[in-house]
Amino acid sequence: MSAITNSISLTRPQWGNRSPLDFIREYFVYIALVCLVLFFSIASPVFFSVQNFANVGRQTAIVSIIAVGVTLVIVNAQIDLSVGSVFALSGMASALALQHISNFWLLGALAAISVGVIFGFVNGLLTVKLGIPSFLVTLGMLGVARGIALLITDTRPVIIANRPYFSIFGDSSILGVPIAVVWTIVIVALGFLLLHKSVFGLRIFATGGNPQAARFTGVKTHRTVILSFVITGALVGVASLLFTGIAHAARPDVGVGLELDVIAAVILGGVSLFGGRGTIVGALAGSLIIGMMNNGLVLMGVDSSVQQIIKGAIIIAAVSLSKK
Repeated sequence: MSAITNSISLTRPQWGNRSPLDFIREYFVYIALVCLVLFFSIASPVFFSVQNFANVGRQTAIVSIIAVGVTLVIVNAQIDLSVGSVFALSGMASALALQHISNFWLLGALAAISVGVIFGFVNGLLTVKLGIPSFLVTLGMLGVARGIALLITDTRPVIIANRPYFSIFGDSSILGVPIAVVWTIVIVALGFLLLHKSVFGLRIFATGGNPQAARFTGVKTHRTVILSFVITGALVGVASLLFTGIAHAARPDVGVGLELDVIAAVILGGVSLFGGRGTIVGALAGSLIIGMMNNGLVLMGVDSSVQQIIKGAIIIAAVSLSKK
């Protein structure tokens, strides 16, 4: 354990004497989040309300949950571009399973998560065993998963009719908190414990920061990478359950571009694309920034085309300023 910790320390920036600029860069994502809340609260009187914050939490739940898994992958110095397509296929698998046994909601949940796990395992296995860059592997899987989702239903949506399913994953709430927000809190908490408080998390940082040194200290780097992809796939399956639970249906064309939102949130949250650095809380903050930008610009009545320009410019500026 100490050997792994020492190898990680080589990959993390040392903060002997911090300057104010260093502090701002390190906590930039949180400062930006607070500034966005203040700005939109002034620009729109509707923004700063419990109901609107609940809406933001519900709207960002899918990105936030998948971002937890993608954080593990990127800290491992890998990438997953297939999450949007696997998201659509997992939802279709859940809906089709419930068509056969409509009164057994657990079957639908297992179907969605299993599809995610299978694709995650294949992504990781091809990456480490064949030595193919994860960018290319997951780019190929993006097309495979989307094609299967369109093929198995002939591009048609599948309706879901299961009230317990809707209560657990859809439009219900606990003590006034939307169930999607509850799921997000649970997943983020588990992701935090996994990455920052477990031996497996240390192995992820070691693998992403310096894989050769990690192997010398006894870390099974291939297994670490594969498990990171598998966890990401499982979380994509959970996210698809929230979407289908709210929509009461699954569609094969959803999730197009979802991977870009997730990766933007993760990178905006301070996770290094080169691996070895990042936090789960930072990824959540990045997801909330994107969600609040979407919500606030809509409330201000900004044209959708202009929204894309503003969001893109803010993301580029934020990442540039927070870069160490």
